[in-house]
Amino acid sequence: MANTLKALFRGAATTTTTTVLYTVPASTTTAVTNICITNTAASSATFTLGMGTAGANTSLHTTTTIAANSTVYLDIRQVLVATNTITGGASAVTVSFHISGVEIA
Repeated sequence: MANTLKALFRGAATTTTTTVLYTVPASTTTAVTNICITNTAASSATFTLGMGTAGANTSLHTTTTIAANSTVYLDIRQVLVATNTITGGASAVTVSFHISGVEIA
């Protein structure tokens, strides 16, 4: 088995909270380790994150407020299997996600 440390997603959020940010590749298991959410705006925003199977994601954060010019760090250990997804979005495109983990193939 090959273990690959990687950025699973890095970029600006969309204003659609169900946007797929990452999908576990076929024949792969992924361990999500850290998620950073940053708001670079001068005003607060909200974000939503979920993970699991398409159409049946488990909510991690639902319309959670993030203060202006701040970052939220999530130190998590969650295992996803092939075709599972991480979804998310925010109230403004000034919110960015950086999701790290390990793919095991």
